[in-house]
Amino acid sequence: MPRSAAKLLYALLLVDESLLRGHRDVTTSLEKAFTAIAEGRPGGGISITLPFDPAAAWGERERYDLTGTINGHKVRGKLTSRAGGHSLDLGPAWCRDATVVVGAQIVVVLAPEGPQLGAMAADIAAALDAEPAARRFFESLPTFYRKNFIRWIEGAKRPETRAKRIAETVATLKSGKRER
Repeated sequence: MPRSAAKLLYALLLVDESLLRGHRDVTTSLEKAFTAIAEGRPGGGISITLPFDPAAAWGERERYDLTGTINGHKVRGKLTSRAGGHSLDLGPAWCRDATVVVGAQIVVVLAPEGPQLGAMAADIAAALDAEPAARRFFESLPTFYRKNFIRWIEGAKRPETRAKRIAETVATLKSGKRER
């Protein structure tokens, strides 16, 4: 290997490890960063209690699907509602590599996963805002279903087709169905 290529490869290997693990110093408006103590779960794994109300931070929903990092390691999951608030429960695999151990203080960054109303096209967001039941159901859907609805609407070539798809999506969501 030529010397210049070896130097470039070496420089690439020296990239800040925090960037490789997904840790960022800047958070988006929906991201919530906090420190917590990893609590043990009866069946193994850990539980992280949120020090804030997710309804106040991200809006009232029936289900919170989240993405983010724990000590720089990527995580996805859903919140569990408990008497003392909400927690993110992670299975025993999180304890295998000693990435996170019970009783350790951890740095957590969480945000809602998938398409959010604030990032959607104005016509879609307005239609969902006009129907609170449809909006609430849409926000409680797992990311897969939300993306499918948005992809179908965005795939329309004519404005009339787009408007028809938005109306059909709102009606479907209002009736409590995950798919059209």
